[in-house]
Amino acid sequence: MVVRVAVIGCGAAGLCVLRHLASQPSVFSVTGFEQCSELGGTWVYTDSIGTDQNGLPIHSSMYKNLRTNLPKEVMAFPDFEFDKDLPSFILHTDVLRYLKDYAAHFELLKYIKFQTLVLEVDPAEYQVSTSSAKLGHKWKVTFAPVTDRSNLVTEEYDAVVVCNGHYAVPKIPDIPGLGAFEGEVMHSHNYRTPKLFQDKTVLCLGAGPSGQDICVELASTARMVYLCHNKPLLETPLPDNVQQKPGIDFIKGFKVTLLNGEEHHVDFILFCTGYYFNFPFLTDKCHVNISDGCIMPLYKHLIHTEFPSLFFIGICKTVVPFPLFHFQVKLVQAVLEGAVKLPSKEEMDADTEAEYQKRRSEGLPHRHFHVLASQQWEYNDEMALMAGCSKLPDWVRNLDGAVRIMRRKNITQYKNVNFVLLDGESFAIAS
Repeated sequence: MVVRVAVIGCGAAGLCVLRHLASQPSVFSVTGFEQCSELGGTWVYTDSIGTDQNGLPIHSSMYKNLRTNLPKEVMAFPDFEFDKDLPSFILHTDVLRYLKDYAAHFELLKYIKFQTLVLEVDPAEYQVSTSSAKLGHKWKVTFAPVTDRSNLVTEEYDAVVVCNGHYAVPKIPDIPGLGAFEGEVMHSHNYRTPKLFQDKTVLCLGAGPSGQDICVELASTARMVYLCHNKPLLETPLPDNVQQKPGIDFIKGFKVTLLNGEEHHVDFILFCTGYYFNFPFLTDKCHVNISDGCIMPLYKHLIHTEFPSLFFIGICKTVVPFPLFHFQVKLVQAVLEGAVKLPSKEEMDADTEAEYQKRRSEGLPHRHFHVLASQQWEYNDEMALMAGCSKLPDWVRNLDGAVRIMRRKNITQYKNVNFVLLDGESFAIAS
């Protein structure tokens, strides 16, 4: 019995699913659904903001001058390297080319329905299966061309893998007075170039990777940039016209009052405050609960415990994404082909609850349950062990750690460094 799998989204995560499942055509029949006209997901740059020509929200949050904050040596899928002639920190166009090369190399385009919008995913009748997959439920997937959303088609699948990313629906905090702010407001989702901010006083709220990167770029054109956040101060040189400040208390007219009582006249507020998870195609019967950035009930941040044929690739945050996708997909592959037998729902839920309580006891907020950070390496190893595949070599973790230290020390210069691999076991800074 061939297992039919629907893959929603054909960015890096979706392509990784297609690559591995399509490698077993006697086991899997796989279909990728992509609402855009090309693959790549958030790595597809467009000058446009708001909605596209089909009335759909612009998916990508890519800005024009973005270079990766991870070196290509770390970023790559374990079985597909970046072009060795590229520098370590590469342009977003290089990443998109890499994904297109990946799709071409593994002949994935034939599995993708482009410009196709998935409108509904609904669990069908319970399936008593004697196959090796033992999937439990089938899924009704309803989709339509983006150019004619009345032309509905419903097909049945044995499994659904959700790969629609989490950088598309911007999160803007509720700040007193924001609605009456007399300046301009933008979320980083719609940021493209610094030209719009010429000679402006800009308040950039949020000092995550995007906030840090964008505030440095804004400094090239803005009069003044206030990088506002409630984290410990960044211990790095910043451009002369960038000042770190605490978060916002309230807004009145053009004046922003900060949590320390300071008042500043601001022309532009740029929110670098993250994104919401969004799965508008999942019906209520899918029983997916999203609570302040925490998705339940998921085993290992991946597998729906009530419907273990519904998977979510790439919801983990503060990670090196492509390798993590690889290990998650390898586990999905092993589960669907029957090589891995999952624990019972009760055991999976208990495991998730134990992890949740442990992380809360360590001071992690509820909304950061899917933030792995330094724990990603143990997570990747656990996925590899469960799936029965090879782990990442140690140098990947070590190089990532070294880059994070470099970034903390100097966010304006670290991307100028290049690395070389030595005998495939260690790395060095290129001379």
